[in-house]
Amino acid sequence: MFTAAASADLTEAQDWYEAKVRGLGLKFLAAIDALVNRVVASPRQFPVVHKSVRRALSHRFPYALFFIEDGDTLLVIACMHSRRDPSEWQRRV
Repeated sequence: MFTAAASADLTEAQDWYEAKVRGLGLKFLAAIDALVNRVVASPRQFPVVHKSVRRALSHRFPYALFFIEDGDTLLVIACMHSRRDPSEWQRRV
């Protein structure tokens, strides 16, 4: 499950890639979808990077998903470029 802020991050990144090269936005979404599947399959394989927030890195794009485990629920709080200031997503915790 994505928070509203994480969904907005995803849309912004997809739009940016699509503006650069037609079809690249869809490839970005496919890469993030594959990453979400990896997170769902085994969330604890990803390191804790702040408090209880884990980070999953995309292989193809320089983006990461930041998520929290809450029982059986995974909550993605951010989808951000790996070079962005971490305080951007840390404020969402």
